[in-house]
Amino acid sequence: MTDPERNGEILQRVRRWRDRQVSWRRHFHRCPELSFQEYKTTAFLAETAKKLGLKLRSTKLKTGLLAELIGAQEGAMVAVRSDIDALPIEEQTGLAFRSKVHGCMHACGHDMHMAIVLGVAAVLAEMKGKLRGKVRFIFQPAEEAPPGGARPMIENGALESVSMIFGVHVDPELAIGKIGLRDGISMASVTDFDLVIHGQGGHAAKPHLAVDAIVTAAEVVDSLQKVVSREIDPISPVALSFGTIEGGTARNSIADRVVLRGTARAFSTQTAKALLKLIRRTANAVCRARGARLEMSIVADYPVMINSPVANRILARNFEALFGKEKIAETPRVLGAEDFACYLEKVPGAMFRLGVMNKKIKADKPWHSPLFTADERAMTYGTAVLVAAVLDYLSNSYKRQL
Repeated sequence: MTDPERNGEILQRVRRWRDRQVSWRRHFHRCPELSFQEYKTTAFLAETAKKLGLKLRSTKLKTGLLAELIGAQEGAMVAVRSDIDALPIEEQTGLAFRSKVHGCMHACGHDMHMAIVLGVAAVLAEMKGKLRGKVRFIFQPAEEAPPGGARPMIENGALESVSMIFGVHVDPELAIGKIGLRDGISMASVTDFDLVIHGQGGHAAKPHLAVDAIVTAAEVVDSLQKVVSREIDPISPVALSFGTIEGGTARNSIADRVVLRGTARAFSTQTAKALLKLIRRTANAVCRARGARLEMSIVADYPVMINSPVANRILARNFEALFGKEKIAETPRVLGAEDFACYLEKVPGAMFRLGVMNKKIKADKPWHSPLFTADERAMTYGTAVLVAAVLDYLSNSYKRQL
C-alpha cells in the first residue's frame, strides 16, 4: 500500500468514527471527575477499550487505565497518552451537554483528549493486520493536581518496553485545522511549594509581646520578588508567584501561623534548582530576623518538557501528508507545566497542540475558563495524525534516529 492509499484509508476510517467520538466526548463532558477521583471515567474507558478489542493491563492505581493493542507482526512498542481529570470550576457555557456535576468541569480539553485517543485505538484496531508492533494507550489520572498522575503511571509500568510516546493537548489559541509543534524545551520546570511561617500569637494592642506571622509573611513575599529580579540571570526566564495566603482568626489578634502556597517556574533545570535554594535561604533569613520559624515543603516537582525533534518530524510529515502544508505552527514556549514531561524524561516523544479555536461558536476562551469549549471537528485532525504517526513509527522503526 502506498502512502497516499494508506492516508486515504486512515481518513476514511477516522471519519466513520467521528460521531462515536463526539458521543464519547460529550459523555465525558457531562460527567467530569476531579483528580484521583476519576472512578466512573476509568470504568467507562475500560469498558470501551474492551469493546474495541484492547487488552487491559492491571495497575495498583484506583483510577487511570493502561490498555494495549498487539499488532499482527512483531515490532516496537509506541505509547499514546491522554489525561482524564477535570477541574474544580463551575461551567458557564450553556452547552446542551454541559457538566452535570456542580463545581466540576472539563475546562482544559481532557474530554477531547480521551475521545481522540479512544478513536486512535478504534482505528488502529481495525487496521490491526497492518500493525507492526504494539501500541499502549495511557489514560492518566490527575494531570491537573499536584503531584500529578504521570509518575504513578510510570511506576505501574506505563512505559515498560515503550520506545516512543505521543501526546496531544487542545489549544484554544490555535485555529481549527492546525497543529502546533516545538522541538526541545516547550514547557517549564515547575516546583509547587508551601511555606508555613510560625510566629507567636498575642493581642493586637501588644504587638511587642508577640511574633506577627502575617507581617513576617508579607516581608517574605516581598523579599522573594527581589530574588527573581536581582539574583537570577535576567536572560533566564523565571516566574515566582504565590496563589494563596492564609492566617489569622480575628482582627484584634496577632496571627501565630501563616501558610503561603507558591509556585516557581523556569526553563532550565539548573535555574529551577538555584531558585529553590534561594527561596529557602531568603525565607529562612527573614523569619529568623523577625523571631519566627519557617517550615518549607515541596508539593510537586515537574521537569522541563523537552520534545524530541524525531517525534515532531514524524507528526509533521504525517499531518502534512494528510491535510496539506502551511497548517503547522511553531508552539511558543510557556512557563506552564505539563506532567507529560515525566514520560519524556524516560523515553523520546512529543506532545503536539491541536487547534480547536472557532470564534463563530465561541470556542476561543482560555484553558481553565468556565466558558471554555472546543470545536469538536478538531478530533478528526488529532485522531488521524496520531494514527498515521503510530503506523509510520512502527513501520519505519529502523529510521528512528533520522
